[in-house]
Amino acid sequence: MLLLIIIFVAFIGLGTPDSLLGVAWPEMHGDIGASISSVSILMLIVSGCTVISSLLSGRVINRFGEGRVAAFSTAMTAIGILTVSFADSFAVMCIVSVFLGLGAGAIDAALNNYVALHYKASHMNFLHCFYGIGVTLSPFVLTLTLGDGQWRLGYRVVFFVQLAISILLFASLPLWKKSSEKSENSEAFTPRNMPFLEMIKNPRIVMMWIILMATNIIEYTAGAWGSTYLVAARGYTADVAANIVTFYYAGMTLGRFGGGVLSSKMSGWKIVYIGLAVLFCASGMLLFRIPKVLLFAAFFLIGFGNGPIYPNLLHLTPKNFGEDVSGSVMGSQMAAAYTGVMFTPVFLGLVTEYAGIGIYPVIIAVTFAVLLLFTVFFNLMSKKSGSRK
Repeated sequence: MLLLIIIFVAFIGLGTPDSLLGVAWPEMHGDIGASISSVSILMLIVSGCTVISSLLSGRVINRFGEGRVAAFSTAMTAIGILTVSFADSFAVMCIVSVFLGLGAGAIDAALNNYVALHYKASHMNFLHCFYGIGVTLSPFVLTLTLGDGQWRLGYRVVFFVQLAISILLFASLPLWKKSSEKSENSEAFTPRNMPFLEMIKNPRIVMMWIILMATNIIEYTAGAWGSTYLVAARGYTADVAANIVTFYYAGMTLGRFGGGVLSSKMSGWKIVYIGLAVLFCASGMLLFRIPKVLLFAAFFLIGFGNGPIYPNLLHLTPKNFGEDVSGSVMGSQMAAAYTGVMFTPVFLGLVTEYAGIGIYPVIIAVTFAVLLLFTVFFNLMSKKSGSRK
């Protein structure tokens, strides 16, 4: 149980850097001499490096172990956050983004697969709930400083949070060693590396890649571009926009907590479809020019509905594709999810340059339609082949 708590804490550290840039960017870009749309370049770098580290996660974990990867990657992101707080140019931000991306990928794939194999669906939901705590904490801290134009101070406060998590993870390394020795004596299956070419020939795996891409695109579009949309298209101040986006992250956290509670009473697929129903209502609300109070509700419901979809699908990986290859498939799923995130900022940057940031709600609605469509197709194909469990 103590190790599970440590894993939960590690996911707070994983989530902490993810929501910083999107909330701070409306004020940050002027200080470092960058255009408002150039945030897409930074997100592309972070996502690209995360994809690379996700694909290499199996080799890294086998050599160093989950505990060391968690500790060192969290320390890497802490140093990156501190460096951003002193950045005075866009070039520095690009360099730091490399380390932030590399620090996220391997730990994400490794810990998700570890929990999927050794813990219940409720634990997976609670794990991502703690990620939600991390991404909620960051904009909350920035909200306290953005009104005075002190985004750098907000970054430094978050650095100390990340540093504390990193120190805790280093102190917990003996626990990981004991757990590894115990697992070697009780392993019920033999892990097998599934080559990428074999995975790409499996239509169900490819469909799951698209599903995870879509849910992550919604997650990062709502969080990273929400403030920009609210400031540029709706005319709200940066601190009000940050408050609204904070409600989105709070909704995501509560959605994952609720998914963890419900997982003891219903299957993961039922929770996924409940989330899709909530997301349908929320994305529909954004298509209309609703007042501020309903914007709070819409962003909260986007997070609340989308939140439990991702962790439940990840926990189903061993059942969907087999325990022996779950490590390989999990790494590919992380890479696919972040590939979607990687190209989304570029797409949004190009679209908003020509159509304006007002197109933001339409993009979320279209992405939801793709998510729903491929989820239905995946289940139909799984039932037909008899592989859904």
